This record gives sequence, C-alpha cells and structure tokens, in this order.
Amino acid sequence: MKIPFVTAEQLEKITAEFPTPFHLYDEKGIREKARALNQAFSWNPGFKEYFAVKATPTPTILKILQEENCGVDCASEIELLMSHKLGFKGEDIMFSSNDTPAKEFQYARKLGATLNLDAYEHVEFLKNVTTIPEIISCRYNPGGIFTLGTDIMNNPEESKFGMTKSQLIQAFKDLKALGVKKFGIHSFLASNTVTNDYYPTLAKALFELAVEVVAETDVALDFINLSGGIGVNYKPEQTENDIFKIGDGVRKAYEKVLTPNNLGHIKIFTELGRFMLAPHGHLITKVLHKKQTYRDYIGVDACAVNLMRPAIYDAYHHISVSGKEILPETESYDVVGSLCENNDKFAKQRKLPPIEVGDTLIIHDTGAHGFSMGYQYNAKLRSAEILWQENGTPRMIRRAENAADYFATLYGFDF
Repeated sequence: MKIPFVTAEQLEKITAEFPTPFHLYDEKGIREKARALNQAFSWNPGFKEYFAVKATPTPTILKILQEENCGVDCASEIELLMSHKLGFKGEDIMFSSNDTPAKEFQYARKLGATLNLDAYEHVEFLKNVTTIPEIISCRYNPGGIFTLGTDIMNNPEESKFGMTKSQLIQAFKDLKALGVKKFGIHSFLASNTVTNDYYPTLAKALFELAVEVVAETDVALDFINLSGGIGVNYKPEQTENDIFKIGDGVRKAYEKVLTPNNLGHIKIFTELGRFMLAPHGHLITKVLHKKQTYRDYIGVDACAVNLMRPAIYDAYHHISVSGKEILPETESYDVVGSLCENNDKFAKQRKLPPIEVGDTLIIHDTGAHGFSMGYQYNAKLRSAEILWQENGTPRMIRRAENAADYFATLYGFDF
C-alpha cells in the first residue's frame, strides 16, 4: 500500500479551497529528500545535485531545492531563463542540451552556466557561435547494451545522446587546445532504475574511463556527473531505493579506482529529477461519472493532459481513494479522463475499493514528469499546482490556465 502524504480530512479542506484537478506537492518530503541526498554524498567535498528542471519546472519547487543547496540542470533557453530569474548563478547551472541552437549556447555562456556538450561536432559549432569557457563537460555514450547482472537496463547504442569514447577523447584534446582549463565527464545509461546498484555500476565505469582519458589527454578533470537514472518505486510491491547505500557504493568505487590514480580530488555531480520529486507529488482528481459497458469505468476530471505517462508509456501510477485507503480492493475499474483518445486512462482493470461519484482520487508519484509533460489537446487547460507546506497549510504556486491563456497567442490575427 502507498500512503498519501495528506489525510482524507486535510484533502477535503484543500479541495474545498482549490477546485480539482491539481498537482499537490509535499514541501517537507522534498526538503527531506534533498537533505538525505546531500548527506549520502557528503564524503565527496565537491558534491552537488543539479536538479533536472524538466522534471518539475515550477519556480517555488526550484527555490525550495535552492535553499537545500541544489543547483539546476537545464536543457533549454526557457529553463535557463527561469533559473536565472530565480537567482541561480553560473556554477549552479548545468546546461545539458542536445541539438542545441546557437542562441541557447550564447545565452548559457552569458549566464556562466557549465556547458555539457552532447556531440563531438558541437565543439566546432560552439567555437563558431560563442566564446569557449574555461570549464566544460562532454557527454559519453558507451554504446552496446547496458546490463546489471542478467537484466537489460537500456540500449545506449540506440540513444541519440552522447559521444563515443574516441570522440570524447578527441573533444577533450580539441577543447584543451582552444583554452579550456578544467573538464567534466557526464553519462546517462538507464532511466528510472529501482536498484541500489545502478549508480555504483555507472560510477565505476566512468571512473575507469576517467583514468584512461586523463592518461591520454593530460587534461585537468574537475568533475564526473552521474546524471539521473535513479528511479522510484511506482508499484507498491517494489522496494524503494536507498540513497545511503547508493552513495556508499559510489564511494567504494571512487576509492578503488580514482584515489589510487591520483584523481581523488574529482567532484561528483548528480542530475536527479524523478528521484527527488516524483514521490512528493500527487495528482488530485474528483470522480465525475461511472459507466458500465464491457468494463466498469470511473470518469474523473483529470486526464492525460494532467498526467501523460500512463497514456504514452502505459506507466503504472498507484491510485488511492481518499478516505477508503484501508477498505478491501474488491472492484475492478478502468480510471479514465475525458480526452477523445482511448489511451486516456490512468489505470486499466485496476483493483480498487468501491468508488462513487464525488469521491476524491489520489494518483501517486506525479511530482516529476507530471505537470511538466502537460499539453492542450482537446483544448484542455493545464491545472493548478498547490504546495502542501511544512506548516500544514496549502498554498497555490501556479494557477490553472483559463480560456484567455489558451487564446493569448491568437489575439490580433485576422481570421
């Protein structure tokens, strides 16, 4: 069973003040997660988490993480702009982009962000469109199949991201000749891993790569960025990742590979989004209709516009019926939204307690890649975002869109 971070009584008061659907975030949980991560990697003096803005691009959330000593990982001009407006400074911003327009590299340089180059070809492109920084990172793709034991985790060879080893080494040589003084290595091999072994395995591979690259290029390697990939237990039967075991596993690999090779000064960076925020967000929605044909359907006021993952990935998100969490799950439902798409389903044949019109449903683990993936199909409007503050009160941190917002880009044109 997954337990909501608000009680049925608390949620009743929140929904009386704020109409559903909306995304609800748990400030206390977010702060505790950031502190745990920083503590788990405190053995590395230069450690820094660069929160992946794409996961939850909400200013209030970013400010909370900033207060917990996190930086930001940006992938676009507007993410850079938002971060700049929030007071993130140069070294607090990692710009991990791909297929990057010239103006975005130029803006990132203006802000003093650390660039993470995705392609060897971008070295020449960067040289032609802006100045070369003194510190830069390159993204590595080892190709092949990435496995943990006998489990296939991902297929890097099919990924559009990163450089081969030979390209990365040549990029370092070229960039050093252009005046770069400090370097970083970045890699992302698997998404949403629910295992404590992913980061230590990735770290060992990158540490060994670092030893080889430094020997061949004689560059000053400043940091290794393990990127994201630590996932969350979306399903109740899955075991939650233990960030302290993960951090200790990375430490052991560090001391085994880097320290004996005179690389014990290297900083460790992470770019976690899902791990940091997903469990600390709920999508709150009301039941509008019940329908019975070949299946029993529960129609709610949220839809795939508010949470896209089940529709496009067939992803599982746990659902609680507020006030009925401890009741037996005796009914089988498809929980659906109102889009003119048959994949607009939050759950298929899900066992749940008996549901009635007017019930409030809590869709779990939506704090990352929930609101941020929203869109406007069927002219549906994006929902509000509410923060459940540490003091036990709700606060709106983004209002719901309205019709004027939808038509704003059309006003002034002759139809």
